[in-house]
Amino acid sequence: MRHAFTRIAGSTMGGTLFNAVAVLVGSLLGMLVGDRLPQRARETVVFGLGLVTLMMGIGNAQATRNILIPLFSIAIGALIGEALRLDVRLESLGGWLQKRFGGAASSEGENTPANDPRTRFITGFVTTSLIFCIGPLTVLGSMQDGMGLPAGFQQLVVKSIIDAFASVAFAATFGVGVAFTALTVLIVQGGLALIGSVAGQFMSDAMIAEMTATGGMVLVGLSFILLDIKRARIANFLPALLIAPLIVAVGTALGINLYPL
Repeated sequence: MRHAFTRIAGSTMGGTLFNAVAVLVGSLLGMLVGDRLPQRARETVVFGLGLVTLMMGIGNAQATRNILIPLFSIAIGALIGEALRLDVRLESLGGWLQKRFGGAASSEGENTPANDPRTRFITGFVTTSLIFCIGPLTVLGSMQDGMGLPAGFQQLVVKSIIDAFASVAFAATFGVGVAFTALTVLIVQGGLALIGSVAGQFMSDAMIAEMTATGGMVLVGLSFILLDIKRARIANFLPALLIAPLIVAVGTALGINLYPL
């Protein structure tokens, strides 16, 4: 068992594979628990998850040293996301997965995450895909793991444990859609690991910090959905995560002081 774990840690995508399995196992456990939860309890759990997501977002957002960078990143990223209709594409993917693997949607009653299978599936898939793939551990850990650095695998193990417990809570409420987030983890973190294996760790600490802060703001917006405050098109802000480090890179190349005293 120890030798198998060592072989996984030494592979290019070992941490990503470990993370995906952790999400899948946590989701399966959550689905077993969720069948025994009444609707009122599910609604309370969703609100609690919203509070946790809000605090995560606020914590990450404080990583910025220049609020103008996340500001421009969010604005430009939102325009790109709206043009590409990323929210529609992501929800369509969730709908396709639900139709193929999650069972038939209900046409009776109120169309809410608490009682409609299709809405629950898509909400669970989209929400956890965003939460599990936004943050410093995702980027730094995946890239270092791709470079073969032990620190990268260790960071992703920590992230996997956190994601596993979160998967239990989310799957207890939203069901099988959360389990399919393992595919998102494989694609996003696997892509970052491949980049790390080819290009090395090309992102500076400033680039990671600003991307983390921008991602934190996206998580705050996501918490508004879970808290039933506003159902914003959060997926359309995802390009902002690329814009933030790009602004830092361009500013540094041009000799612009992005962090004046």
